[in-house]
Amino acid sequence: MAQTAAKKSGRPMSKLERKNTLIAYSFLAPNFLGFAIFTLVPVVFSVLLSFVEWNGGAMTQMKWVGLENYADIFKIEKVIEKFADGEFFYFFERVDLGIALKNTIFYTIITVPMTLICAIALAMALNKAVKGAVAFRTIFFFPYVASMVAICVCWNFMLMKDGPVNQLIQLFGIPFNKSWTADSTMAMWAIILVSVWRNMGYYMIIYLAALQGVPRELYEAATVDGANKWQQFTNITLPQLQPTTFFASIMMIISCFKIFDVVAIMTEGGPGRSTKMLVYYIYDVAFKQNKYGLASAISMVLLVIVLIVTIIQFSSEKKFAND
Repeated sequence: MAQTAAKKSGRPMSKLERKNTLIAYSFLAPNFLGFAIFTLVPVVFSVLLSFVEWNGGAMTQMKWVGLENYADIFKIEKVIEKFADGEFFYFFERVDLGIALKNTIFYTIITVPMTLICAIALAMALNKAVKGAVAFRTIFFFPYVASMVAICVCWNFMLMKDGPVNQLIQLFGIPFNKSWTADSTMAMWAIILVSVWRNMGYYMIIYLAALQGVPRELYEAATVDGANKWQQFTNITLPQLQPTTFFASIMMIISCFKIFDVVAIMTEGGPGRSTKMLVYYIYDVAFKQNKYGLASAISMVLLVIVLIVTIIQFSSEKKFAND
């Protein structure tokens, strides 16, 4: 600041101004240094790595292959051939990247609205000054800060063939005796269930903060006009929560596209490829197949997807600000 002011005035910086500037830079330097070492350099290296063939060996030379890694992960020639033969969904049914992308999109489409609905419902229920509300808020928020390994191990036990969840389902007369994580149809739903259960408490806190900011006069006026609770919710609460819902949706979409831990602990991408997500696919290619160039190309695809979502977020935030 002092340096900028000195430049604008056309005078040289004083000794005190230089000292204050150096102090400011010294406080900022650790953050910038950490960002450069742990974020910027790895990202740039990943971009370059996506154009080479390398198995990660220290004594192995990197071979420049250009766009071959991208052609390989998309199976472009094969996809075009199958598309010409009328197999329009070959990419999402046979190609590993397509399957991982399809699974990730399905997981995101189901998880985001379910989490938001549960979070809003909890926030509405616990927003009132009732006895034990603080304790229940803590209970619902606790899974978000608990160990993911412990959570997944417990849920794996609960979703076993003879586990508590199946026993509860059978009480309603539904004959279900399969292990959720071992069944190709139910494994994805097991991951969705755990994700929703874990994250709804965190977004509940965000919605609670938003509900505190809704003017009480709006509800009082609506009550005077004869609006019932549902009409107040749809015409007052939801519109007032729209910015919060948008923010939560964007953050959840980005988080869903980066899911790894739940998949790695509970299903390892299986059974078959039914729960293989994009990030787990990157991990599988890089650390199991030792194809770091190929894995970097896949990570660039994920980067582009997250970048698009982020651009939409910033554009929509400007729209909300203008409105």
